[in-house]
Amino acid sequence: MPSPLKEARLILAIQALEKDANLNGRGAAKIYKIGPKTLRRRRAGQPARRDIPANSRKLTDLEENTIVQYIIEL
Repeated sequence: MPSPLKEARLILAIQALEKDANLNGRGAAKIYKIGPKTLRRRRAGQPARRDIPANSRKLTDLEENTIVQYIIEL
C-alpha cells in the first residue's frame, strides 16, 4: 500500500503539472520523488490499486455489509 506521503507527493506533482506549462512529467516525477510511470497512469485516470476491489471478491458490497450488520447484532 502506498504511504500517505507518497500519495501527497503524487497529488502535488499533478497540481504542479497543471499550473506550470514548462514542467513535463519526468521533471515533476524527479522533483517530487515518484515514479514517472505512476504519475503518467494517475494523470490518465487510473486509480491506485488500493482503491480497486479485489478480483477474487465473492460478495457484493451490499451482501458484505448485510453479513457484517448481522454479526454485529448478535
